[in-house]
Amino acid sequence: MEENKYDWMAYFESIKEVCPWSWSAVLSGAIDIQHWHSQVENLDINKARLYIAPNHNPRQLKKICSRLNRERAHEEWLWSHPKYGHGSTPTPVLIQQDRHSLEKARKNLKNNGFSK
Repeated sequence: MEENKYDWMAYFESIKEVCPWSWSAVLSGAIDIQHWHSQVENLDINKARLYIAPNHNPRQLKKICSRLNRERAHEEWLWSHPKYGHGSTPTPVLIQQDRHSLEKARKNLKNNGFSK
């Protein structure tokens, strides 16, 4: 399966300086990784979900994220594409996160001296 094709633990370890919460989340099993199938699931107990979308270009990913951010205001949708290099995912993905939790994590980082 596509989600097993990549070393996701190595990826999350490589971005822990810019996204420290993701490292602890992946270690605790709170990040779900699955193939994009155009049907969005609720996060439930997960902190985030990566939908692998290997056949999508950056423009398509951005368009999907914009739509989902409008339709699902309680979530924040991001995307990543390997075309952009350092810190990018090894394959195109859509990232689903709980908006409140993400804002709280960002605020904690800012309060602890980290900036975006």
